Amino acid sequence: MTPNVADPVYLNGRYLPLAEAGVSPLDRGFLFGDGVYEVIPVYSRRPFRLDEHLQRLAATLAGVRLADPLLVDGWRDIVFRLIAAAPWEDQSIYLQVTRGVDDKRDHPFPPASVSPTVFAFASPLVTAPAELRVTGVAAITVPDLRWSRCDLKVISLLANVLARQQAVDQGCAEALLIRDGTLKEGTASNIFVVKNGVLLAPPKTQLMLPGITYDVILELAAAHHQAVAVREIAEAELRAADEIWMASSTKEVLAITTLDGQAVGNGRPGPLGERMWQWYQDFKTTVMRKT
Repeated sequence: MTPNVADPVYLNGRYLPLAEAGVSPLDRGFLFGDGVYEVIPVYSRRPFRLDEHLQRLAATLAGVRLADPLLVDGWRDIVFRLIAAAPWEDQSIYLQVTRGVDDKRDHPFPPASVSPTVFAFASPLVTAPAELRVTGVAAITVPDLRWSRCDLKVISLLANVLARQQAVDQGCAEALLIRDGTLKEGTASNIFVVKNGVLLAPPKTQLMLPGITYDVILELAAAHHQAVAVREIAEAELRAADEIWMASSTKEVLAITTLDGQAVGNGRPGPLGERMWQWYQDFKTTVMRKT
């Protein structure tokens, strides 16, 4: 066990200490990044929208032509056993499937006799500290150089890693990805824009990962009669925004108050973002911790 990974972890049908878990260097996840993953937030030991997360995992597996190694009940059993064994009330469950271990390095799929590698573990779910909510965070924009199936949650994340490190190198929290003059998402978050009281959200396409938190925010906006437009957001609109937020299960709703060194709006978290954050906290208390 480490401060960030609980014992036991799950690996290919076994629950064992992290220190004893090992994967062959010929695993295609290691050699090619040939695999998929899913991350499930857990509140008060209750996984949030587990069915939706497992549906997204199944869709990604199908998208990369990797047979699902487990039935839904099998995935659910792994998730609940890891939750029960971990010491934290709020957690993040990580699931990963690779195409398995071949006897050589070769691009085509291995024989059907090669079993996928399945790995899963629990980590603490750590949200943004209060001081960041007060000030907001800085972000940069970068060209979106990823492939064209960003809707698939695959482990081949080098383009995201490089973009995020570019942000870190400049003292920023996130890099916003721009493709063909429009905003897509962050490297590890969905991005929302507010202009003239309207909440703008990029549409779900193959160029954006369909985030579960993204869905929650749009549902909360509808429940509170907040005006929303789901459409492509031009880079010029992004730069002229009154508010910009990043959203994920760990960031929840976090204001971006500086973009490429320029203040967003008045340089402080905006009123709609503050309301959405409170709606999200209320939802977390009344729904996420009770379902």
